[in-house]
Amino acid sequence: MAQLGVVLATFGSAVTAEDVPAYLASVRGGREVPADLIEEFRRRYDLIGRSPLIDITRAQCAALQALLDAEGDHHVTRVVAGMLHSAPSLTDALDQLAAGGIRRIVVVALAPQYSPIILAGYERTVASWRFENPDVDLHIAGAWHLIPEWIAAIAERVKEALARLEPPVAARIPIVFTAHSLPRPVVDRDPGYITQLRDTAAAIAARLGLAGERWSFAYQSAGHTPEEWLTPDLKDLFPGFRAQGITEVLVVPLQFLADHLEILYDIDIAAGEEATAAGITMHRITLPNTQPAFIRALAAVVKREREGAASTAAS
Repeated sequence: MAQLGVVLATFGSAVTAEDVPAYLASVRGGREVPADLIEEFRRRYDLIGRSPLIDITRAQCAALQALLDAEGDHHVTRVVAGMLHSAPSLTDALDQLAAGGIRRIVVVALAPQYSPIILAGYERTVASWRFENPDVDLHIAGAWHLIPEWIAAIAERVKEALARLEPPVAARIPIVFTAHSLPRPVVDRDPGYITQLRDTAAAIAARLGLAGERWSFAYQSAGHTPEEWLTPDLKDLFPGFRAQGITEVLVVPLQFLADHLEILYDIDIAAGEEATAAGITMHRITLPNTQPAFIRALAAVVKREREGAASTAAS
């Protein structure tokens, strides 16, 4: 069977404070970046030291490649990383696979919930590259927010986090699932995206056997723009918890699959300080990173896409 190329694609990241201006310029499509925004992001990167996102994404590629190779089936798959706003770029990743003679490629966005509107940058990049390379069968994998292996991977991380707590605390600690906030006008164009997020949270809660009052859903990492962003923000929940006599909470990100700025600063530092100010001790799960259960989830996505392509070709 012909080779299959897989690009694990993510938004990308500045690595250190020095990379911030170029990264933000890319995110903003070349529009001028306000000086105060650059300084704020530099401050955040100085606090976390560096973002490991790109390193982790490459490690995820290597782990997925090793797992697919170990399966020993008749498929030949090559896995590479591609970023929208930093190197290695998504375009370069596609070029690399095509240069190797691969004529079937699937882009797997490292975000289980998918919307062609909200993740339009991937759509535009892939459409542009496909236009220039019409001999390559290229598509983006759809949402994989309810794949059993993915739900199992996050449930495993929650169990690990609970096991680190004292048993009485672990038995009752509230669990807050979080997702990246978005401008409301954007979400209004594709409300199904929020449904995907909430369905993921409900599926994980069900697998863990959590009662409805034990878990909640909130947003994080709202942007620096004037329009309305989705609420409630994670930090807005802390006073209510404290008013109920709750002093510890566990945060479970639903979209972020590797440690990076939105975890290491937005949650660990910014939200952590808000929690402390409210008299709350905040815990969070370890991100999937190269967790074997998570790599199995990625392999399940590849298998789904491969079988879907085979089915389409046969019809």
